[in-house]
Amino acid sequence: MPDPFAGHSDWAPDPPRPVVPTPATMGGQLRGRRVLIGLPGHGWRSDLRADEKVVQGSRTYVPVMPEAEWYRAEAEQTEVFAPLVPVERVWVEELGMAGFGAAKKPSDVMSRLVSLDDPPRRNPTAALDTDTLTGRRVVQLLEDGGERRDLRAVTELHTSDAGDICARVATELDWYRWAWSGKAPRTLEVPVQLLWLE
Repeated sequence: MPDPFAGHSDWAPDPPRPVVPTPATMGGQLRGRRVLIGLPGHGWRSDLRADEKVVQGSRTYVPVMPEAEWYRAEAEQTEVFAPLVPVERVWVEELGMAGFGAAKKPSDVMSRLVSLDDPPRRNPTAALDTDTLTGRRVVQLLEDGGERRDLRAVTELHTSDAGDICARVATELDWYRWAWSGKAPRTLEVPVQLLWLE
C-alpha cells in the first residue's frame, strides 16, 4: 500500500514563521515575552518568560521565570520569585519571516552544527516529521493563513473518529493549569497537515 503522506510537502500549507532569538538589549517591551537566557559558548535555557527590565546601580536586569510560574502568576494574580538576569544574557523569541525555514532532516552531523555565539534559530517542523509531540510547543495553521501559537500538544498523532490523522492540543495556560490544579485541559483536535512543532 503506498504511503498516503509521501511527498506531503507538495500538498501541505506553507510552514509557520521560525523563532529567531534577538538580544534583549535591542529594546522593546518584555513583559510576558518568551525569552532564552545563557552565555555564549556555554549554553542556553528556554521555556522562560520575562517581566520588564529593571535598573540597579549602573546595570540593567531582566526578571525571568519559568513559563509555568508566569502562567500561574497571571491566572491567579499572585507574585512569584523572578531571578534578575543581566540584560546581555537574555534573548527574546521573535518570529522570523513567513515562508522561510521549514526544517529539513539533516543528512549528516556537520549540517546540524551551530555557532555558540547566540541561541540557535528554531525552524518549524511538520508534525508529520517529528518523533514525539506530547508536551511540545506547537503551531496550528489557520485556514485564513494565520497562525495560532502558545499551544502544547497533549497527544501523539492518532486517527480521529472521522478517520483523519490528527493530534489534540491545548492552550499553554490550560497545559500548565493541568499541572498545578489537576484540572484536565480543554483540547482541540488538529489535522496533521495544519500542525507544526514550533
